[in-house]
Amino acid sequence: MPVPIRPQLTELLELRHQAGTVGIASHHPVNSMMIGLYASVFRGQGMDFEETREYREGDEIRNMDWRVTARTGVPHLKVFREERERTVILCVDTGPRMAFGTKKTFKSVQAARAAALLGWSANRHQDRVGALLYGDPVLGLRDFRPTRARRSLWQMLRALTEPLNPGQPQKDLLLEALEKLNRSAPTGSLVFLIGDLNREPAELEKSIGHLCQRRELVILPIDDSIEWELPAMGKVAFSGSNGQRVEIDTDDTRGRNAYREAWHQRRIRWHQLAMRLSIDLLPIATHEDVRRILLEGLRLRGQKVSA
Repeated sequence: MPVPIRPQLTELLELRHQAGTVGIASHHPVNSMMIGLYASVFRGQGMDFEETREYREGDEIRNMDWRVTARTGVPHLKVFREERERTVILCVDTGPRMAFGTKKTFKSVQAARAAALLGWSANRHQDRVGALLYGDPVLGLRDFRPTRARRSLWQMLRALTEPLNPGQPQKDLLLEALEKLNRSAPTGSLVFLIGDLNREPAELEKSIGHLCQRRELVILPIDDSIEWELPAMGKVAFSGSNGQRVEIDTDDTRGRNAYREAWHQRRIRWHQLAMRLSIDLLPIATHEDVRRILLEGLRLRGQKVSA
């Protein structure tokens, strides 16, 4: 089976049918295995009391209405609904490094799938969805204004299916994207950073820290297994996005071990940064099921929120 090397618009549009199970749910009725999870995890503020109803198995005990329970002798629960929509911004890497993958698909495809699932989920529950595409050495930053209109989301998804431009950016476009978000993202926004993060986080920490002061950030690194486990293939010539070619002897065990250790140390520093700033880090590899990773990540976050 050929490896998908570019996102397909038809697939991204079809993912709207799976979006309900990602966990983004509000007062709208949705048949989802994780109904209400997004509301408790990402939309815990700005809630209006709506009604009281009988307790059902699996309901959040913190919302028990003890007065009604005592009066009726039957457990009752307070039901809330979101007071207002939230702004969700999908910050997606469209740089040359995303045109890469050794198992099942390319990074750009996984990033587009994650953005589509999150975008459709937020859209169906009346959140304003916007996007900031970064990393393209030719087009630079591409900004999509947050809106509830599905047409705008469709245009953003179509942009993710366009061929990636090769070349080396003249500046750090991820840092530029973070600085733009710090200037323009509304207070209280939920930002999903999706892309290649095989780099040192220290140079981004100041901008990320500033962003987290008034917004909520979730980071989804898109990985490929060859980035941490270089196979023994003899002497191999690699070409970077800047055109530079390097020949590496992959049969050198010490070299492969150093390669693996360097990657893990960078990832450890990302996890340390995430812990300091209370950021969720949900890595997605090119061989993994994006929807499953998002479901598991939201479950873990929900457990932390309710702890």
